[in-house]
Amino acid sequence: MRVDIWSDVVCPFCYIGKKRLEAAAKDAGVELEVFWHSYQLDPEAPVRQEVSNTERLAQKYGRSIAEVEEMQRNIAEMAKSEGIEFNWEGANSGNTFNAHRLIHLAQSKGLGNEAKEALFFSYMTQGLAIGERETLEDVAARIGLNPVEVDDLLDSDAFAEFVKYDEEVARDQLKVTGVPFFVFDQRIALAGAQPKEVFLQVLEKASQPVTQAAEQCTDDSCNIEEK
Repeated sequence: MRVDIWSDVVCPFCYIGKKRLEAAAKDAGVELEVFWHSYQLDPEAPVRQEVSNTERLAQKYGRSIAEVEEMQRNIAEMAKSEGIEFNWEGANSGNTFNAHRLIHLAQSKGLGNEAKEALFFSYMTQGLAIGERETLEDVAARIGLNPVEVDDLLDSDAFAEFVKYDEEVARDQLKVTGVPFFVFDQRIALAGAQPKEVFLQVLEKASQPVTQAAEQCTDDSCNIEEK
């Protein structure tokens, strides 16, 4: 089954949603053909943040440090239940434009899922600065991408138009306001890191003949940075 997913690699809900979808597909015996699409939560972010994620989020949402720490701990617990170790205290949320370009390169080689998983892991578990070239080169090496092609990518604007197109489709056609955002069989939309049971229901619905217009559901998701 084809599933198109818009997400950002610094969005913990996107990682959680990925794991829940995979678990649901395994339970349902459904083989997924995943197409990853780019969406940057903060396109203006620097390559590396000079403040902690906690401070950055407190400033962004007008919350206290204590409130943000509690929110992060809750997300980490949610992630843990899906087998994800979210080391939020060490995460460095930088600009993800080049990470998205790397995903598109990997996807062209049949390694899109591997790239997405490795980038999530690098940011959320290892605490690597996701916007830095060294991190992207490390991810690329781990999944078996040709280092020469990766250097060429990072030294050019290759796949930049793919990133921009994905974001235009999300914004102008799908009216996406948060990620993760899933489209099953190019007709059923699902927003947020829904429980596995919801993914199972949607997989079942998408497996049936078309009987009505596309549906859309919402739940926990990362909010897109407003400009």
